[in-house]
Amino acid sequence: MTAKTSRRRFLKTGALATVSTCLLGCAQQPEEQPAAKVGTPQPESTEFAAKHPRLFPGCCALSFQEYLSKGKMTMPEVIEKVIEMGSIGLDMTVYWFKSTEPAYLAGLRHMAFKKGVPFSGAACGSSMVYAEAAKRRQALAEIKKWVDVTDQLGASHLRIFAGQLPSSAVLKEGIDWVVETMKPACEYSGEKGITLGIENHDGITQHADVCLEILRRVNSPFAGINLDVTNFKATPTEDAYAQIKACIPYATHTHIRERFGDGSAVDLDRVFRMFAEGGYKGFMSAEYEYQGKGSDGTMTGLPKLMDKIKTLCQKYYTA
Repeated sequence: MTAKTSRRRFLKTGALATVSTCLLGCAQQPEEQPAAKVGTPQPESTEFAAKHPRLFPGCCALSFQEYLSKGKMTMPEVIEKVIEMGSIGLDMTVYWFKSTEPAYLAGLRHMAFKKGVPFSGAACGSSMVYAEAAKRRQALAEIKKWVDVTDQLGASHLRIFAGQLPSSAVLKEGIDWVVETMKPACEYSGEKGITLGIENHDGITQHADVCLEILRRVNSPFAGINLDVTNFKATPTEDAYAQIKACIPYATHTHIRERFGDGSAVDLDRVFRMFAEGGYKGFMSAEYEYQGKGSDGTMTGLPKLMDKIKTLCQKYYTA
């Protein structure tokens, strides 16, 4: 084996082992942070980016909702558990925080630092699709609140939602309302170096063209897509994989599950290969959903999913 080959192998396998020493908030950061608002975020050139995908195994705290929602686990225990499973980062779901007091948030941040696991981001449940201007202003204030929480946690990404379109509204109106709210939200988060990732979740963002239209109009380097690979609805011309691929250049965080909404299996190798070819740099975070009787429980199913993610991250990571 030549020295050159040995070095290449070391870089590929050693990077995942050592990345846990990153500073908190190192998840999905551009190699050069834009100094100011510069217009619609542009993906790196395919030629360059395809050679440098950086895929890190992560886990969403939402995966433990079976326990968190019933008070059977605490966030510190979640931190311990994801480390045990070999996750490098943790996406913090704020729904089950004990509080948002500075002392509590500082405690979580310090514990994660001491354990060597960065927070890949945080998530709030705000919705921006409201016909009433007062409610949109309230949604903006809510997002700003969670930006501050994310900042105190030491993370650099906050997941947000568009929401369900009111029955009396049309899609264009919904997009207008989201853009109206998300623009100032990104201006606020950008002052703290925090990116807002709108998730392709239930509601108006279940199609890639809507997600991309929102990003085009928000026009901020601090706006991206929290890309859940199972949430897109197929159209007559684009299946889920085509829509995932279209959004990868704008993905700022990713959620990985094994089944689409219709129950069909996700070809995870195909998905990870697309992210690698798109030059994605960031966390591939397991979001396990316990399906009830007859399915694997969280403490069995989640480690299995994490093992697949770790294997695929190592397969497609290049230094």
